[in-house]
Amino acid sequence: MENVPQAPEALSPPGAVAADGAGPPPALELLVHGVGGVTPQEMLDDPRLVRVAGDATAGLYRRPADLDAESRPAARSGRPVQEAYSWSGLTSGNASRALWLLLLPFMIVNLAHWMHPPAPPVRDGGPGTRERLYDVLVRLLALSLTVLFVAGACEIAMDLIAWQCGGSQVCSGHTAWLGFLSAGRHGWWSTPGRRIAVAAVVPAALVGLMWLLSHRTWSAYECQIPPGTNPPGHPRGEPALAMRGFWFGRRFVARLQSTHTASAFLTVATALLLPALDRDRRTGAALGVPGWALAAAITVTALVAVVITCRHRRHETDLDGTPEHRTVRALPYVSMALVGLSALYAGWPRPGWDSHGRLPGAGMFADVTLLQGVLLAALALTVHGMLRAGRAAGAPSGAEAAYGVGAADGDMADGGVADARTPATPAADPGPGAVAGEAEGGAYAPGGAHERGGAHASGAAAEAPESGAEPSGAHAPIGADASGATATGAHASGDDHAPGATPTPGARATPTPGAVPKSGGRVAARGYGGPLVAVLACWLGGVFTGGTAQRVADWLDGGGTPGARHDALPGPPVLLSWQAAAIPVILLVLLAVGVAGVLRLRRDKRADAAEVRAAHPGQPEDDARTRRIAGALAMAGLTDTTPVLVAALGCGAFLLGGAGLAGAWVLGRSPVAAAAGAPHPVADLADTAQALGSWLLGAAAMALVALGRSAYGSLAARRTVGILWDVGTYWPRAAHPFAPPCYAERAVPDLTWRIATWTRATGGRLVLSAHSQGTVLAASAVWQLAPDTRRRIALLTYGSPLERLYGRWFPAYFGPPALLALHREVHAWRNLWRRTDPIGGPVRLEGPHGADRGVDVGPLRDPAAYGRDTEHPLPAPVLAHSDYQADPAFDAERAQLLAQISGPPGGGTPGTAAVPGQGQGRSGRSSG
Repeated sequence: MENVPQAPEALSPPGAVAADGAGPPPALELLVHGVGGVTPQEMLDDPRLVRVAGDATAGLYRRPADLDAESRPAARSGRPVQEAYSWSGLTSGNASRALWLLLLPFMIVNLAHWMHPPAPPVRDGGPGTRERLYDVLVRLLALSLTVLFVAGACEIAMDLIAWQCGGSQVCSGHTAWLGFLSAGRHGWWSTPGRRIAVAAVVPAALVGLMWLLSHRTWSAYECQIPPGTNPPGHPRGEPALAMRGFWFGRRFVARLQSTHTASAFLTVATALLLPALDRDRRTGAALGVPGWALAAAITVTALVAVVITCRHRRHETDLDGTPEHRTVRALPYVSMALVGLSALYAGWPRPGWDSHGRLPGAGMFADVTLLQGVLLAALALTVHGMLRAGRAAGAPSGAEAAYGVGAADGDMADGGVADARTPATPAADPGPGAVAGEAEGGAYAPGGAHERGGAHASGAAAEAPESGAEPSGAHAPIGADASGATATGAHASGDDHAPGATPTPGARATPTPGAVPKSGGRVAARGYGGPLVAVLACWLGGVFTGGTAQRVADWLDGGGTPGARHDALPGPPVLLSWQAAAIPVILLVLLAVGVAGVLRLRRDKRADAAEVRAAHPGQPEDDARTRRIAGALAMAGLTDTTPVLVAALGCGAFLLGGAGLAGAWVLGRSPVAAAAGAPHPVADLADTAQALGSWLLGAAAMALVALGRSAYGSLAARRTVGILWDVGTYWPRAAHPFAPPCYAERAVPDLTWRIATWTRATGGRLVLSAHSQGTVLAASAVWQLAPDTRRRIALLTYGSPLERLYGRWFPAYFGPPALLALHREVHAWRNLWRRTDPIGGPVRLEGPHGADRGVDVGPLRDPAAYGRDTEHPLPAPVLAHSDYQADPAFDAERAQLLAQISGPPGGGTPGTAAVPGQGQGRSGRSSG
């Protein structure tokens, strides 16, 4: 294994002092922003900043006055030094990055790799048989998508343009740029084999471009070396994200690059070889001998690529920098040589050879689609076995919740989407041990907690009643008068009970190690998110290929309909025409889901409007204001319906794909040709569906590029694609090397290096303050730290998707056991959230000690006031996902964390008083 740096030496920041230096230890607040391209100047609310580390892509910034703050901590009166980590350059940049959107299926199948349910632990702490099988199946699906993508390029360039249009005088006659390849000119390039050899330059160049882009991003991201401060191996009970090699995919991604590049080149070689080999087989020419030899070489090379893809998995337990075996490195070059030999073989003179019909070998689309269907069915069965194994393992309640077993309170209603209207039970009086009064106005009162999704409100932690009765008490956070609201952060203490004692009704029970509240187990789509997302990836790959091929065929054929009788062009393979015709049907499914969403939104807005009106008695009613607040609440709740949308699309796409495959095999003709003898309404419907599908696909491809370009220059457009894009590119490329690069493989080591070196050099206190997607990076960085360093860190998260998005869709990595382990490892953790936030939410964990408060603080009041008053002479805006630092709870919670972390590690009552918080400005703002 190559020598890789292990625990970092003390890289002292400017003015750093030794851990045993005189005076109070310094305090650092490390700010991490979310999505949206926030600048460091906005984070620190100061236009004059100095970059103390990093580069323009990702760096650490401070105010000039704070450059030597560690050498004089006493001068700051205990206030923290603020330092901003800006990583916006990793996900935004020039407009050319929008072209990654065209490779969206590759990113989606890579997401499916990480969506498997938690597997029961095995003795050696490694993955079990089902988890290994899941990984292999997803990697094979990713490989099939590469083959499908390149086969689509071959279909357009080699079949439609060179073989069909070039062989037709009608088509090539009105296509001037194709004149030198036209069979009617009888030139040197006009033979069928040479035409397809020239056209093969297009898919071969496309493969080379993807290989180059993947290699460049591999050098920039996967080759970033983590500090390696956490122990090697995978200790039992440690989350997978704590393994020191998790964010170091250099060797594995290089291996995937070789196998996928080889498979792509072999697809081009096969498309070149089969037409000539078919001709030699039918005529009995002697050229068939080298043709069969080439076919054998292509088959053997393809089998080697498949075996390497299946046999080797990610090495996450340690930093693996070992160079790849020469066989793996040679695969792309061997495949390139086979492409050249196949082009030479195809271009060899064959008198009397002409092109008619479709290109021989175009039937590989049906074979690939059938293979994908088998792999998807096997993937679903594997997930089913994993879920059953989890139930049979007799896991504790927390693990059962992570599997979605026995979910209470309607959390698994509607295919894994929580019931949006179930309120929480009023909690008992918290008693004398409660912590209250940290800031005014901003949270639910303990007796009036209500959160969309039927989960436990922070500080109450009482299960929702089955009857669904409304709790007593007014709902404070929707703009009610602050005088009637409970102070921010009011939490019951949850004192420990003696063994066998009966807990006080409504009191919060003390969680035992490994146990979490049942409400934390809201797994999306009942644990089948991985197979459903994989179906979407395959379906998108199919419709991109089929729709684009159909659109090119329509363009080449002028006013005709390719595949119809008496038409100049036979058109693309029959299966691609069926896939294009399925696009309008999928749009109808989307329309139905959209209508259901609108109806639900209107229902929720009416219910929320009534709640808003009841929350501010005695104040003048403003219908427009009420509708605006209720609309924000209802829109935020739509996030929890995402599993329904994914399930509807996934199931619909699988059924339509199977129907299209059956139609292509049984009828053997395109929808238009198959409906030629049918009644006029049926024939018109088939013609409309096929033509509309091709046009819609072309428009969708252009819209994707346009949306991607605008996303890097327009904040509103970035919000549109930001959630999916940042979730998709957060995960390492474990299934597809041509997917967009993983920015976390740069950001997580950056944060880990900074935290480890700063705490070692100064011995000071550190609060990791993160917003939105930055909270996911912060949690990932903490898991990569050594255990003793984790206990010196306090987490302040706000607008966090850790549980609401990541915990539900990626339960094996961010499920309740992993989040609870993170809570136990760090010194303290507070999470601020609002009901109006469409992205962030509570993390639903309790304190590890009876005297500790839970993690969640909220829901915070949003807007700050319903109407105008002395403190708010102008209408207060609905902040939703932004400007959490504007809430008084922010400074109060940060001061509490600093006070706690100055005490002994491991929790306990802080030994010092809270330090007044320094004004923060716009720290961690995501998207405004």
